[in-house]
Amino acid sequence: MHGIHVLNGPNLNLLGKREPHLYGRTTLAEIEQRCHKACSTLGLDLVFRQTNHEGQLIDWVHEAREHASGIVINPAGYSFTSVALLDALKASGLPVVEVHITNIHRRESIYHNSLVSLAAIGVICGLGPLGYELALTALAERLNLRPDPIAT
Repeated sequence: MHGIHVLNGPNLNLLGKREPHLYGRTTLAEIEQRCHKACSTLGLDLVFRQTNHEGQLIDWVHEAREHASGIVINPAGYSFTSVALLDALKASGLPVVEVHITNIHRRESIYHNSLVSLAAIGVICGLGPLGYELALTALAERLNLRPDPIAT
């Protein structure tokens, strides 16, 4: 089995309560359940975490480097400010998919330039909680656990 670490940054623990007009009413616990279901179908092991602390997020990226086959990350506000997180993701050597619940390109200009994107093989934004499941599917394909739909 391949392990995927799904890592979530600051304030995502407030999903479902914080600005539901932007982020919807789905909670992080519900997203975690959806990720477990997707991983079960895709043959992936899942580690799902959330923190409001930049150093903790970086420590988890370092841990994934040793124990995972890929990372799905919603770095939230750290997307736009954390060179340290970018460096950790690049040093991991793992395929990384960046996820944002909202379309960051339709928001205020401070949300348009994600540093984390420089380390990602792909970025999914604006598709709500479904973005997490799509990211897991993309990593499964990258790890050759799913047949390539284009080749069939």
